[in-house]
Amino acid sequence: MDRDQLAEHLRFAQELGVTGISRDPAWREREDRGADLSGPRPAAVKGPPFESEEARTIIPLTQVDALAEVRADIGDCTRCKLHTLGRTQVVFGVGNPNADLMFVGEAPGADEDVQGIPFVGRAGQLLTDIIEKGLKIPRKDVYIANVIKCRPPQNRNPEPDEVATCEPFLFRQIDVIQPKVIVALGKFGAQTLLRTLDPISRLRGRVFDYRGAKLIPTFHPAYLLRNPSSKREVWEDMKLVTRLLSET
Repeated sequence: MDRDQLAEHLRFAQELGVTGISRDPAWREREDRGADLSGPRPAAVKGPPFESEEARTIIPLTQVDALAEVRADIGDCTRCKLHTLGRTQVVFGVGNPNADLMFVGEAPGADEDVQGIPFVGRAGQLLTDIIEKGLKIPRKDVYIANVIKCRPPQNRNPEPDEVATCEPFLFRQIDVIQPKVIVALGKFGAQTLLRTLDPISRLRGRVFDYRGAKLIPTFHPAYLLRNPSSKREVWEDMKLVTRLLSET
């Protein structure tokens, strides 16, 4: 890859919200050797390979490439009615494509709709504090996305047809990143992922198996801004996250 190609590759990765690289030394060592990909966190993901026309060799997609494919498939999405209801842009996701920890929220808000990055408003600042001050992990080393990629008007809850249209892209993000732990933020995110109507108060504090990861529901940062006393429960949930990350 020459300098121009590398610059273009990095530019596109930045558009995807990729802001970090893996902190896993074993993954980095495997990548350097280019051989032993049999460990639990492979550098290449399962998915459609690219076949070189010249050499007819199979080159597996990396996480960045695979996320780029998902983002390209979304495009300037017009699949549901949200594109006619005032959304500014698609908010895809941001963070490390090889993250061990992934956060899934509900939908973009006003600030996210403007900037194209999830969790950048007041709730996003609190989430950053939870990640960096609570978990002691740089925000760039986790991955953050939402169930819905476009802002619903007046921040209303996404409607069933909108979820059904958009959630396959979230599932593809999860399958590409292959996180060890997923934190579902708030009632809507947890209920959507777990296909349940149970309230978040009943779901939080529990661990669920989900698409090869451990899923922990907890309160949404926006809820914590209105109910600061619930930060104690979220702290307990984050201690559970830390334990699961260390065990896996």
